[in-house]
Amino acid sequence: MLSRNTRALQRLSKFSRGYLDSSLTRILDIHPEVLDALAAKKPVVALETTLVTHGFPYPTNYDLSNSLESIVRSTGAIPATIGIIEGRIKIGLEKAELEELANPEIPGSVVKISRRDIAPAVSMRAFGGTTCSATLIFAALAGIKVFATGGLGGVHRGGELSMDISADLQELTRCPVGLVSSGVKSILDIGRTLEYLETLGVPVVSYGPTKEFPAFFTPKSGFEVPWNTESPSIAANILYTQTQLGMQNGALFAVPIPDKYEAAGAEIQLAVDQAVAESEANGISKRGKEATPWLLNRIGELSKGSSLESNVALLENNARIGGEIAVEYQKLVEEQPHSSDSMTVGLRPISKPSTQLRLPASKTTPFAASENGNASLLVLGAAAVDISAKAFEAASNSALGSTVPGNITVSLGGVARNIAEASHRVSPKDSVLLVSPIGDDSFGQLLRQESEKCGMRTDGLLLQKDQRTAVCNMIMDSQGGLTTGIADMAILDKAQLEIKAIALIKQMKPTVVVMDGNCSSEVISTVAGLCTRHGIKVFFEPTSIVKSTRILKAVETTMSSSTSPIDFISPNLIELQEIFAVANEKDLFAKPEYWTALDNFSLTSRYRMDLEHLCRANVSDEDPSKGTLSFLLDQGLAQMAVKLLPFFRHIVIKCGDMGVIVAMRQNPTSAWRSEQSNIKRRYVLNHSDTDTIVLSHFPALPVKDLVNVTGAGDSFVGVLSSCLVQQPNAFNSQKGLTQVIEMAQRASVLTLCSPCAVSPELSSLKRSISRL
Repeated sequence: MLSRNTRALQRLSKFSRGYLDSSLTRILDIHPEVLDALAAKKPVVALETTLVTHGFPYPTNYDLSNSLESIVRSTGAIPATIGIIEGRIKIGLEKAELEELANPEIPGSVVKISRRDIAPAVSMRAFGGTTCSATLIFAALAGIKVFATGGLGGVHRGGELSMDISADLQELTRCPVGLVSSGVKSILDIGRTLEYLETLGVPVVSYGPTKEFPAFFTPKSGFEVPWNTESPSIAANILYTQTQLGMQNGALFAVPIPDKYEAAGAEIQLAVDQAVAESEANGISKRGKEATPWLLNRIGELSKGSSLESNVALLENNARIGGEIAVEYQKLVEEQPHSSDSMTVGLRPISKPSTQLRLPASKTTPFAASENGNASLLVLGAAAVDISAKAFEAASNSALGSTVPGNITVSLGGVARNIAEASHRVSPKDSVLLVSPIGDDSFGQLLRQESEKCGMRTDGLLLQKDQRTAVCNMIMDSQGGLTTGIADMAILDKAQLEIKAIALIKQMKPTVVVMDGNCSSEVISTVAGLCTRHGIKVFFEPTSIVKSTRILKAVETTMSSSTSPIDFISPNLIELQEIFAVANEKDLFAKPEYWTALDNFSLTSRYRMDLEHLCRANVSDEDPSKGTLSFLLDQGLAQMAVKLLPFFRHIVIKCGDMGVIVAMRQNPTSAWRSEQSNIKRRYVLNHSDTDTIVLSHFPALPVKDLVNVTGAGDSFVGVLSSCLVQQPNAFNSQKGLTQVIEMAQRASVLTLCSPCAVSPELSSLKRSISRL
């Protein structure tokens, strides 16, 4: 099944008379929320990012952009902030992406994008803030009819000689978008700008009580325009009439700065005149695009910051008005849904894209290859809806058998789904695929829709008719700890999951396959065997005590004396104990292959002594109250982990606030071969001719504001598995192991501090992981 981004672009292609095609998915992403708005015929307002990248200092720029989005939402419209991230055009930005533009790691690394810069920026994988001209192009491409900004570019003073004219003006002749701005910047030649717009045939409408054209900081420029209105419905009707007539140009709605700032505007204008005079004297005025940033900075200095306050005020006012016009425009569209209107895409005229972006549901969603391409990480298991109930206060014994006050929330869940979302947020686009059955019910629809909203692939969701979508009902105490719960995962037992998983693995040949314990023993065993034969790493997340031992059937059928059949497993302490106990009951430790492998470890007395020294170290150097690592030996944790290494090559044990223990079996070619036990760095080693055994402890990272524990372990596994896809040999060295475990711990902490099953803030780790 095609991704929604691909389907939307293909529909644009269908109506573009051949000028556009689905290859746009290579360079352009439409945010799921924007796609949803177009599909549901909701109003959308485009916002630019030059004000973020070049207009304001950090963090004012970041906060302002968020404020503009909130103001647009308050009108009933959806904001679409537009920018370029690593060469990909983004129509709608995630918070982490906006942060990258607002506060880049390298100053000056984010470029200013006009029409001429688009192709080079995409080709060279640049980061860019879009100017009016570029934002107009991309808004028109997405079918967005309203764009709100601060000031429009225009004819520069002396432009009749220098020919210094902003590309913004020409773009208004190509893009059928209503541009809401506070006129043009007063540093420009306003009279010649209006004459040029008249020559281009662009309607200029003063959005106020008079026909006076505003001059950015002041509502009065001394120039009048032919039309004025204060009605968002009339402004919308102007845009809609142009559309009905097949006109390919946009319109300019010039909004005066709010009355509160009119007096300050007069003083700022004096600063403008002085700054312009200085620029002409020092030659800055002749430096093209360098002139405007210099002038704005100088105006800010001369006005002692009052220009910044006025600038923010007019931007926020324009965002509000832009939202109101967009809402009224959409009402006109809904009144005449069958009209055949057309629009211009910055480069060529195309027909209006269909807003019906969803595919109809069918009995079974196919797993055939999609336009998303092959995935390097497949996550197999449960996609569920979580229903969480948290008591306000600790319940007394008298409350047993009754209800207590609290909060009930419904969210996306399922271990595999959580892992997939966490991986998705830190991985390259479309490289993570969740493979899971969902029911033909409202919960199934919710899972698909919400997954699409956060940009996840949904072509691995297998729709099962007449089946219940998996649901997990969790009861938590007043501190957010899990008390009990019921998991309805019967849909995971269906044989169809195994068939489709096998087909996908053969087709896509991923680097890593993650399975959760919700899968049946048969599915786990079959998939593990297939992955072993094809050289694909297997990562098993036990999920719960009851389900943790489902992996043992796969161990039994694929065990070898020379290699561990399962590459990675991530139990907590109790799950590790259960796996060990059941493996003993099944006599897996009695098999000849097992004893050959264990004998090859050749554990020495030096290793045992090093382990005892490690157990004397504090769990946390910052918090001695947590005690020492003596539980490694006292509870038999270290012994059990090492004895399970013939089954599992890397055992990552989640120990809560006691940290993480990694036990692993390395071959003689890894970098660990040259290492010795290092108690200060919290790891001990044992070398033999065939294996190096490593046991390493990582203290827990501090958690300042714990919200709930649901999903923290899944976020850990999701980010860790993504790291292993991008750095397959990370565990082969002390440095690599430390980097990926700490990255996974950071992910876990972010989710612990979030009300979501997977914190959206995980996206902030993406760049760091790509640089490991």
